Amino acid sequence: EVYNFSAGPCCLPKSVLKKAQEEALDWHGTGMSVMEMSHRSVEFAEIMAKTEESFRKLMDVPDNYKILFLPGGASMQFSGIPMNLLTKNKKANYLVFGTWGKNAINHARRYDADVTEVVEPIGKYTSIPEYDTW
Repeated sequence: EVYNFSAGPCCLPKSVLKKAQEEALDWHGTGMSVMEMSHRSVEFAEIMAKTEESFRKLMDVPDNYKILFLPGGASMQFSGIPMNLLTKNKKANYLVFGTWGKNAINHARRYDADVTEVVEPIGKYTSIPEYDTW
């Protein structure tokens, strides 16, 4: 058995994979998979309502908060963070230790933010400068 510890997909229990396999062709007797359903269908609305309910319970999210389910993955946060956190003085310091950090700082600059790259990379991001040099 192969174990994937990289970013993104992860290992899932066999029972979860088997249930997904069973429901891939026929979601709860609808005759179609979730991937084939209209996002406006009653069945899909039920899936989203149950998902939100489960997430609220798991994370103890109060009812006066909205939960947004958005596509985009982790890189969407490159824009989401400056759009939400740089609203007043539009200043941010970034510690860039690799390609993803460089992507994040470049996205922040798109929002007219005064962005400082606190740490200059060494080589091709193969090491981190000593802490006292920051």
